[in-house]
Amino acid sequence: MPSHFTQRGVRRLVPLAAMVGASALLITGCSAGGGAGGGSTTAPKDFTYLSFAENTSIKDTLTALSTDECSAENKALPLKVTTQPQASYDQQLQLLAGQNALPVLMASGNTPQVAKDLKKGGKLVDVEAALDDLGKSDAIIPAAKSTIDALYDGGQYVLPTEFNVEGIWYNKKVFADNGIDVPTTWDELTAAADKLGSAGVTPFSADGKDGWPLTRLVGNYIFRDLGPDALQKVADGDAKLTDPEYVKAASEVAKLGEKGYFGPSVGSIDYTTAVTQFLSGDAAMFYMGSWILGNFADPAQNVIGSDNIGFMPFPEIEGGAGSIDQLAANVGVPLALSQESYTDDVAKWVGCIADNFGSSSLANQGVITGFKVNTPVEDLPPLTQTVQEQIDATTQSVLWFEALFNAKAATTSQTNASQLVTGAITPDKFMEMVQADLGN
Repeated sequence: MPSHFTQRGVRRLVPLAAMVGASALLITGCSAGGGAGGGSTTAPKDFTYLSFAENTSIKDTLTALSTDECSAENKALPLKVTTQPQASYDQQLQLLAGQNALPVLMASGNTPQVAKDLKKGGKLVDVEAALDDLGKSDAIIPAAKSTIDALYDGGQYVLPTEFNVEGIWYNKKVFADNGIDVPTTWDELTAAADKLGSAGVTPFSADGKDGWPLTRLVGNYIFRDLGPDALQKVADGDAKLTDPEYVKAASEVAKLGEKGYFGPSVGSIDYTTAVTQFLSGDAAMFYMGSWILGNFADPAQNVIGSDNIGFMPFPEIEGGAGSIDQLAANVGVPLALSQESYTDDVAKWVGCIADNFGSSSLANQGVITGFKVNTPVEDLPPLTQTVQEQIDATTQSVLWFEALFNAKAATTSQTNASQLVTGAITPDKFMEMVQADLGN
């Protein structure tokens, strides 16, 4: 899911204002040597992995590998998984970095800036160099590598456990029952929501508690309206979120909330509940990344059935500079490696992951990763095939709203998203708060 990115996705954050400055000093103030770059290492006793508590797919794939393709590596260095709630994950990671106590393998944080700070402090392995050393320079697919470049200023120091495209999943039966064609423009989407709302159907399921699924809508509107470089301009200081054309995006999403289209009490709905709402048929649409395919493939969760689920890209804005072909994409929950504990045994684990993670995740969970699939997977579920076709047809991707934000601005964005759609704060105020924390 986003950290993230994800999510997953990609990002369920809590305020970091009290820690970011101090922890950044801790991170950059001391550096450990290690593999893929030289220096001393501290040999670990286990292949420790620190995961988001909410993300189970990576843990499940690593566990499966540890008992099969990577059993020899696991015998030498046993896999040991620990978890941390995603909302407090960044603080924990920064604390461990300051104590020189990072795990061998870790989710790299809720925003790219966390990993950037760790890398700047010499804490992370150069993954590209490590894979080159192992003779596996082609292990990461080009599209995922390109996305990592965009996220990390050209650096390759994370592993892409997913390669997700994002968009709106919809209930085919609900659409048919209400005479709705798949929307391709924002006006068509809002008209569909109007029709659903009038029929007593909740148009959108959304995780308002974590906020990022709501801000994804804001970011996508910006990209469709202003073009794929719109948020890079903000990051570069050439535009501001408080500019009227950016505030417009927040206003349009806020209107959906004003009409009750995210259902009652959206601010109390968490990720799991939002997934359940859609898969039980209680909401017609669900903006989410393709990491959700694992949930869709589980009949215990998916009451409406996979055959009843369709996928549509975020619609175009009439007259906008963006295109419906520019899918939002991410690399799921990227994994980083501690430089201090990068030994030969760890390198062997990395090599095994490079060879097998993509195939194992796709075969067992239906999740497309950023790794090359070395073992062909037959009989893919139709929804997975649909996503693969979308990836193959995408020539240009975009990121997400907070992708280029610092941790403080990302926190402000996500923790205030539900207030934006409930009317507790105005679109102008929402963008003003986030822009203030960007500091540019």
